[in-house]
Amino acid sequence: MKKFPDFVPPTKVSYLDRGPTLHVRRCMLQAVDDPGDEWSFDKEEIRIGSMKDNDVVLGDDTVSRYHCRITQEDNGYVLLDQRSTNGTFINKVRIREAFLKPGSIVSVGQSQLRFNAREEEVEIVPSPSDRCAGLIGGNSRMREIYSIIEKIAPTATTVVIDGETGTGKEVVAQAIHSLSPRSRNDLVVFDCGAVPPNLIESELFGHEKGSFTGAVMTRQGLFEQADGGTLFLDELGELPLDLQPKLLRALEQREVRRVGSAKAAKVDVRIIAATNRNLEDEVRAGRFRQDLFYRLSVVRLHLPALRDRTDDIPLLIQHFLENGAFNRKPNAPPVRGVSREALSALQAYPWPGNVRELVNVVERAVSFCDNDLIQLSDLPDYIRSAKAPPPREVQPRRATTVPMGPTSTPLVSMNPNTPAPAPPDELLAEGVTFKDAKERWVASFERDYILQLLRRNSGNISHAARAADIDRKYFRKLMKKYDIEAAGADDADEAE
Repeated sequence: MKKFPDFVPPTKVSYLDRGPTLHVRRCMLQAVDDPGDEWSFDKEEIRIGSMKDNDVVLGDDTVSRYHCRITQEDNGYVLLDQRSTNGTFINKVRIREAFLKPGSIVSVGQSQLRFNAREEEVEIVPSPSDRCAGLIGGNSRMREIYSIIEKIAPTATTVVIDGETGTGKEVVAQAIHSLSPRSRNDLVVFDCGAVPPNLIESELFGHEKGSFTGAVMTRQGLFEQADGGTLFLDELGELPLDLQPKLLRALEQREVRRVGSAKAAKVDVRIIAATNRNLEDEVRAGRFRQDLFYRLSVVRLHLPALRDRTDDIPLLIQHFLENGAFNRKPNAPPVRGVSREALSALQAYPWPGNVRELVNVVERAVSFCDNDLIQLSDLPDYIRSAKAPPPREVQPRRATTVPMGPTSTPLVSMNPNTPAPAPPDELLAEGVTFKDAKERWVASFERDYILQLLRRNSGNISHAARAADIDRKYFRKLMKKYDIEAAGADDADEAE
């Protein structure tokens, strides 16, 4: 943990060789008269007062019920007096609203609190869950994103989400908003590419009556509508270059000026932006302002394409079947799953439209389906004809067995026809790409790890999954992926 004497950097994510690391900005308060009384927060707002529903409760008759609050902004912490009876002071100077510096003494009634702030480095560990708010998927990259979302949601940090079209950027924005203190207010969505360029400024900032032809009445902009909540700017890369300085000013000053007005209005808005463009390339090409790019890129989340997490396809399909209105036919039972052949075809298809395309394909398949399982014939021709990636050129291994002890019955066996990962020297051979070498190495680790856990737990899948801290169904999915069988599976496992 590192202390910063004059400036507290914002919460941000760093992607290092060892994996993603979150740098969390944390507010610290300590009672001057009793240093043992300490409070630590990484949330967006801290309320101080005598009522028990405050974050910091002070048993002092001179403290108002809701005396003051500390809010987290991108460039530091701000102390705001809430019309208290006896006032709020910073270093003996009465304030209504002021920035806090580490080491400042905050006087609330007769109580004194020392303010401090630190940056805490937190290594991101993939979440054990395969869901986060509206997000679905047990892939390790998705579970890393879940962990980041859970950490940054309570803060006021600006977030940029990038990824291919259809990967679920708006769902991520909804998840961040729903897990934040702002969830009691609105999430306002604006698609920068769906509005004519000459109307974007009016949409975002509002306009006064008569400010331009057709402005027959005064109108609030989306910044004002989202006051106290979250503004999601979708397709940010489509924002015209001449409007980008106005967006930057609104982000830095936290105020907006309607078109045709000379008066600025304060707004309290969290910004989440999304784009399917590479913003670094847009900056280099001169189509996106560098200062706005750095102002927005505090926390950046990259959503993987569906073709890079095909192991999530069964889980996604099941979710769509259970929750989609298209699967509630009036005169027929709902479709409950997908056949093995159809699933193989779905996982072999490259999904250029990602999860959005998968939803449409599942809906179409349900409309053609005549029984309780989606069959290969229910899928579109272009998916049925999609070919699986060519098998890797590796040397086959002999069957792997793990003895149970005194008996000769194998606990774990591996089909001899199952391709095994290449040895390390082959990974470094000429012509092997980084991506392919990494996939083979990870596959080798996963296989050996599953085998070792089953050995330690006498072939009991439930115990092995618990030791790995992953869901039992996901553990069985990994076993199936590498054609591993356990003779010691318990009844609960066999029932699945």
